[in-house]
Amino acid sequence: MQLSYWEWKTYFKQIDVAIIGSGIVGLSAALHLKKNNTNLNVVVFERGALPAGASTKNAGFACLGSTTELLDDLENNTETAVFELVEMRWRGLTKLKETIGANNLKYKNYGSYELFTAKDAQAYQKSIEQLSYLNKNIENVIGLKNTFSICKDAIDKFGFNKVNYLLQNKYEGQIDTGAMMQQLIKLCLQKDVKIVNGLNIKTYNTNNNTVTLTTQNGWVFSAKKLIIATNGFTKNLLPNVKVNPARNQVLITKPIKSLKIKGCFHYNKGYVYFRNIDDRILLGGGRNLFVEQETTNEFGLTENVKNYLIQLLKEVILPNQKIEIEKWWSGILGVHQTKKPIVKEIENNVILAVRLGGMGIAIGSLIGEQAANLST
Repeated sequence: MQLSYWEWKTYFKQIDVAIIGSGIVGLSAALHLKKNNTNLNVVVFERGALPAGASTKNAGFACLGSTTELLDDLENNTETAVFELVEMRWRGLTKLKETIGANNLKYKNYGSYELFTAKDAQAYQKSIEQLSYLNKNIENVIGLKNTFSICKDAIDKFGFNKVNYLLQNKYEGQIDTGAMMQQLIKLCLQKDVKIVNGLNIKTYNTNNNTVTLTTQNGWVFSAKKLIIATNGFTKNLLPNVKVNPARNQVLITKPIKSLKIKGCFHYNKGYVYFRNIDDRILLGGGRNLFVEQETTNEFGLTENVKNYLIQLLKEVILPNQKIEIEKWWSGILGVHQTKKPIVKEIENNVILAVRLGGMGIAIGSLIGEQAANLST
């Protein structure tokens, strides 16, 4: 199929900035570009009907990182790098709320909790030994006092089984992911950003001050600048970039009468997570138990991960309750042992903004703005 004159003229003529990926980063970059220059012709290319990655498939955690996750990060990264990333998450969440509005995000500051079972006693002991250290460093970078605290009374309140300890973070919250993306799209369209769905960019080439894009079906477009915001799918376009795909599988239950659980919950270094939403429980993760299998950019569900999540749901989170699962899905993250995002110009007029490390909600707005600034 060939483009008509009208299609080319309306959507693809004289593109100032092309953006690949219509997730949080791509749309945030587009908004910031139009905020600084309303006359720019900004076109966002999205290969899926919806943002095909994690932006519409995540759990909706507005979080900074659990104690075990941060302590694990400190084993692989410098102290400065770890707490700079905490600061980035806080700044990103602040920017997201400023851009979209807390009410439009359906933001709820219910706080978060980290679970520890009997087999996690050693991890819990290490966490409480380092609690003052973590709190002091978080206060130093973002000013929040006593972020983490021991929470003894909520285990029975929530009705958990086999949970021996809880730690609380009073500053974390939750959002409605669908509402967030709907508002980002709405704001972009109001600013005359063009969003083209169902168009997969297979290659690009740079030549002087022009970037040429070629789609899977052979269409060719030109732009002055290109922002690549493909996160977990980056290796499809740039196979040597240090960002690996990681699949997370997620379930949501049917509504549960008199649900006691309220808040965001972390388990096992943040690799498992659950929350309340619309009188349901959303539960996901477990990819760390099957690393090779889940290091993929293919969507899908597997019996071993599903069985693990179902067992956790029935034995720990909602024991002795009748539970019906309504939906399963999966999302693709962009991760690496080094969690610092990549935001840089990789070629003349080509900016890369990827590797969000499972913290897209927290840092996506900020990364998008940084990418936009690099392209001006």
